[in-house]
Amino acid sequence: MFGLGMQELIVIFIIALLVFGPSKLPDLGRSLGRAMAEFRRASDELKEGLTAELSTEEEKASAPTREEQHTANAKTPPTVGQEDTPKGTHETRNV
Repeated sequence: MFGLGMQELIVIFIIALLVFGPSKLPDLGRSLGRAMAEFRRASDELKEGLTAELSTEEEKASAPTREEQHTANAKTPPTVGQEDTPKGTHETRNV
């Protein structure tokens, strides 16, 4: 836990007990716990939002537009079937 041993934690607890007193210490612990939970919730929410936004942007970038698809289809030459291609230079085709 943050590289603190048991002795260090006991010293910190005793100092906090002397500074704040036994009546305020549970309230401080409770409010600190709530603040940490709220911070964790907010950071998780931020991560989820960023992940969703990045995946949406990646989908937009990877999906070609209709215009790009149309030009790609128009530019591709028709494929030649295997029966239309000559087998070798010395062979002739019967058409």
